[in-house]
Amino acid sequence: MFHAPIVPRARKRSRPAEASAPRREGVKFEDVRLYLVERKMGRSRRSFLTELARSKGFIVEDVLSDVVTHVVSEDSQASSLWAWLKGGSVKNLPVMHVLDISWFTDSMREGKPVAVETRHLIQVSRRGYSETLPASPEATTPTPVSTVSQYACQRRTTTQNNNKIFTDAFEVLAESHEFNDMEGPCLAFRRAASVLKSLPWTVQNLRVTEDLPCLGEHSMCVIEEILQHGRSFEVEKILSDERYQILKLFTSVFGVGPKTAEKWYRRGLRSFSDVLAEPSIHLNRMQQSGFLHYGDISRAVSKAEAQALGNIIDEAVHAITPDAILTLTGGFRRGKDFGHDVDFIVTTPQLGKEERLLTSVIDRLKHQGILLYCEYQASTFDESKLPSHRFEAMDHFAKCFLILRLEDSQVDGGLQTAEEDRRGWRAVRVDLVSPPVDRYAFTLLGWSGSRQFERDLRRFARMERRMLLDNHALYDKTKKEFLAATTEKDIFAHLGLEYIEPWQRNA
Repeated sequence: MFHAPIVPRARKRSRPAEASAPRREGVKFEDVRLYLVERKMGRSRRSFLTELARSKGFIVEDVLSDVVTHVVSEDSQASSLWAWLKGGSVKNLPVMHVLDISWFTDSMREGKPVAVETRHLIQVSRRGYSETLPASPEATTPTPVSTVSQYACQRRTTTQNNNKIFTDAFEVLAESHEFNDMEGPCLAFRRAASVLKSLPWTVQNLRVTEDLPCLGEHSMCVIEEILQHGRSFEVEKILSDERYQILKLFTSVFGVGPKTAEKWYRRGLRSFSDVLAEPSIHLNRMQQSGFLHYGDISRAVSKAEAQALGNIIDEAVHAITPDAILTLTGGFRRGKDFGHDVDFIVTTPQLGKEERLLTSVIDRLKHQGILLYCEYQASTFDESKLPSHRFEAMDHFAKCFLILRLEDSQVDGGLQTAEEDRRGWRAVRVDLVSPPVDRYAFTLLGWSGSRQFERDLRRFARMERRMLLDNHALYDKTKKEFLAATTEKDIFAHLGLEYIEPWQRNA
C-alpha cells in the first residue's frame, strides 16, 4: 500500500480600552481569553453569557485589549463590526479570532474551546473590498478582506504561490539569520513567508497586508521596498555577501550543516577544492558521499524519478514482508513536481514485525548493487515518553539515509540529466523510516510536512489545546493521557481542526 479595570461608559459604540483584570477562580483555559462584543448582543445578555463562560473555566475580559485571543459577536454586519474593531487602539487584532456566536455556543456545549472553523469566522463578504492604492495610474485592483489564521495548520496552501517575489525575499532573510544562529528572526521570516504563500491573491500594495498575521515591522518594510522598487536592497546585499554565498555553498553538501560550514569559513576555506585539499579536515562518511555524488544529489529529483524509486523500494520491501505498508511522504505527497530527496514510511500490520525490516531492505539493495551510501539508525523509541517540545528534535524510530543508483531505463520519460551526461544513471537520496504500526499516523503526518505546517500544528496543539504533538504521539496535558490515532484525520479531530489534505500543506 503505497494536525481596577477601565470599563467603558454606557455607550453602545464604546471603544476598546485597557485590559481588565479577569476573574481567575476556576480558570481551566489559560491560553484563551474571550471578549464578548456588546453591540447587537445587549448588556444583559452579554452579562449572562460572561458568567456562563466563566462558570465553565473560561477567562472573559470586560474590555477589548491586546491580551484577548477570541472576539465573539452577534453582529451579522461584518463590515460595520470590523470598522468598529479597527477604530480602536488594539494592536493584536490581526492575530485575534473574530467569531460568530456559534463558536461560543459550541464551546459552551463542549465545555472547552472548540477549534475555530471557517463557518465560525466573521469575515467581510467577497463583495466588500478594502481600500487599495492603485497598482498603476490606469486602474485599481480591489482586494477582498479576509481573516487569515496565524497558524499554518488552519490555512490551505497549495503549490501555487501568488506572492513569490516576497516569499523568496523572506526565505533569503530567514536563511541569513539561520547562518547567524538567530532562531527568532529566522522563524519570524519563515512565518511571514508562509502567510503570503497561503493568499489566493497577489499583494499589490501595503495596505492590504495590514490585517495579516505574522508580518512584523521588518517584513512590512521589505514588502514596501519591493512594491516601490521591484526588489529588496537588503536581500540583494545579502545575496552578494561572500560569507552568505560560501555558507550556502558548503551547506548544499549532504551532511554539512550551518555550524560545520561556519567552521570551514572561519578557517579561510572558500571552495570545495579548499575543503578537499585541507589535510586537517576529516570528512565523515556522509560528507564524503556528499562530495562524491554532489553533481547528482544537488540536482532536483523529478516526480517520475520518485515513482521509479518507489517501485524499487516497494519490490524490496514486499519481497521480505508481503503484507508490508509502504507510503511515499515529503514534498511529493504534497503534490510537488520536484524535491531534493525521496522519503518513504515502511511498516508492517503486525506490531513488532517492523523491527528488522529496514536492515533486511538495506541488505537486499546492497545485493542488487544499487546502494551507494547507507547510514542506519536503530530505534530508540520509548512509548512512555511524552512528545518532545523541541520541533528540531529527530524522531526515535528506526531509519536509514541512503543514496541509490537509479538507471535511466527505470524512469518513465528518462532521468533528469544534463545533455552531456552519458552515464545512463544518477545518484538519488532516499530516506526510509520504520515506525510501529500504532504510530504510523503520527509519523505520516510528521514526515509529510511541510516544515512550517508541522511547526505550526505543534504550536497550535500546545497553545490552543494544551496538548503535545510530535512524530511519535499526541498527549493531552489536561486529561493526562495519550490519544490514539490510526489515521491523520484522527489527529486533526483530536485537535479540533478541519482536516487539511496533504497537497494543501505547502506552508
